[in-house]
This record gives sequence, structure tokens and C-alpha cells, in this order.
Amino acid sequence: MELVIIEKIRTNNFNDEHVMQKITDMWKNASAALLNKDDNVYGLYYEYESNYKGDYTLCVAVEGKDEPSIVISENTKYEIFKVNTNDDQGIFNTWNEIWKKEDEGHKKGIYL
Repeated sequence: MELVIIEKIRTNNFNDEHVMQKITDMWKNASAALLNKDDNVYGLYYEYESNYKGDYTLCVAVEGKDEPSIVISENTKYEIFKVNTNDDQGIFNTWNEIWKKEDEGHKKGIYL
């Protein structure tokens, strides 16, 4: 899979007092830049400093072959978590699921 980066930020869920504003602004900017509204849009979390409590990079991406891009090789372990966009707590609930898996000992990887 090859993903084209639309917007990206570096942040920390626990030590960055502006984390929610950064994420909100990133998604707003990315939404305005999306050309094809029918594309699958991915929130890609990667470059973890340590575990989910450390710094990480977050980007909004779509499938494609333009620059800049992230190539996820067939050998890379990753998991796709779908967010219930009809639920106001959809993103929060999805992150609780991801953090629970990590606390239970699942290896970190790339989360789409």
C-alpha cells in the first residue's frame, strides 16, 4: 500500500497541551485539500518515540503514488481500526481500543 501524505504533525497525547487543537487543525486543513471526496482517507500514526505515551507523528493520507508518500511494505505488520464517524466519541473509543491492546502486550506497529 502506498499512501500520499496530505497533512502531518508531531505530538504527544500526554505531554502536549495543544494536542487536540493540533489534530483538529490538521484534519481541517487536510479536508480542505482533499481533491476526491470519494477517496479512502487514513489517519496514520507512526514514528513512535516509545509507546502510546510518547511522541508520535500523525498524518492524514490517501492511497496513491504521488510525493510525499509512505510505502507500507507487504512485510510490515499493521492494523486498520475503523472509526464510527456517526458517534461523537468514535475517535476516542477507537483510541481506547488501541491503547487497551498495547497495555495487554500487543506489539506496537502502524495504526491506520
